[in-house]
Amino acid sequence: MTNTSPLSVSEAVRFAAGAVSSLPTMVVTGEVSGFRGPNARSGHCYFQIKDDAAAMDCIVWRGIYAASGVQLRDGLMVQLTGSFDIYERTGRLSFKAKALAAAGEGILRQKVAELARRLEREGLMDPAHKRPIPRFCTRVAVVTSLSGEVIDDVRRTLARRNPLVELDEVGCAVQGDGAVQTILRALSVAAASQPDCILLVRGGGSFEDLMTFNDETLARAVAACPVPVVTGIGHEPDTSICDMVADRRCSTPTAAAESVAPAIDEIVTQTNERQERLARAFFARLERENRAFSDLSHRLGLAAKRRIESERAALNALAQRRCLSNPASIVETQEQSLLLTEQRLMDALPRQVERISERVERLAGRLCTSSTYVVQPHRNTIERDARTLLALSPLAVLQRGYAIVRDEAGHVISDTEQVKIGDNLSVMLGSGSVETCVTDVAHTNMHKGRRGNG
Repeated sequence: MTNTSPLSVSEAVRFAAGAVSSLPTMVVTGEVSGFRGPNARSGHCYFQIKDDAAAMDCIVWRGIYAASGVQLRDGLMVQLTGSFDIYERTGRLSFKAKALAAAGEGILRQKVAELARRLEREGLMDPAHKRPIPRFCTRVAVVTSLSGEVIDDVRRTLARRNPLVELDEVGCAVQGDGAVQTILRALSVAAASQPDCILLVRGGGSFEDLMTFNDETLARAVAACPVPVVTGIGHEPDTSICDMVADRRCSTPTAAAESVAPAIDEIVTQTNERQERLARAFFARLERENRAFSDLSHRLGLAAKRRIESERAALNALAQRRCLSNPASIVETQEQSLLLTEQRLMDALPRQVERISERVERLAGRLCTSSTYVVQPHRNTIERDARTLLALSPLAVLQRGYAIVRDEAGHVISDTEQVKIGDNLSVMLGSGSVETCVTDVAHTNMHKGRRGNG
């Protein structure tokens, strides 16, 4: 077309629209940007897709979006099939999609989301399905790679928090081909040793690196594991399918280790607080029972007194009536009434006293039984916690011939890397302590497939 005369805006836009409409259908891949959800009135989706050098406006009609099954969001890689179009009123160029699909990592994330929804419908993520982690773990198995920083972090954390916790280390691959099968075998081995719980942990990585822990077979194995499983996979923002079905999910491997090894000071504090609560509850219950017993005794005494006064009043009234009607029989009637009243009182009072005594004895027995029922469960709990605390106590270990070594700052020494020649150390024994100086340091690799800390 030769520009022999100026065009109006409408003519220019229509000319451009005609040229654009002649372009063929295209398949374009890019990253979603500026997506704010489907339009509230029409349900159509308006957003941009971009790469490092350019961006373009896109439109996905409501029906096409619903049929795609893709959940659009900023940052998602998508593949659009469609063509360009110009909206004449604004002259704006946009790409109208005839088909929408996830692309690259987006496809993986879509599959993970679909698996999560399916397992959730089956109840594998239901809180009722999750098993409680023991409050005081004495033996823990860790399933992870035995090379790298993660296993070292777990060892250090358990040694720092509670050196009496025994650690079983079961190695496996945590990413790459065949990783799922090695983790499945490691979980089976760890569960067979019957620890208090299993730590399934690995360090951070990309979404693709963590895909091993989005495997359906592995997720079902974690949910069905006979031993409670605690996960610490990746970092805080990372959440895998295994995290969702595990009995407890922690943000990092270190956090997972801390969650199963409460510090000894915390154990002592919790035990003392529980004993105080039990004592307060027991004495409050005992005080209520004592008040009830006192009230009952008081009511019984008042009832007996009222009964005697009533009998006396009736006797006086009878005597007065007989006196007025037949004065001649006063002496005889009074004598008979007195004898009868005396006999009735002699008969009634012992029975009444006996009934009151029996009731008091029954109430005393019920009070004793109730107190036993209240106290015994708490006594059993305290004795069980005391035995657990004794088993966890470093002093019990020291009595068996072990020792705890601390540096001058009071830090526990668990590795020869922590000391050097000339350091002054304190050695705590079962019946005292010894101050010593390091004259030689021998480094020995003590890590094995299974290891106890403490």
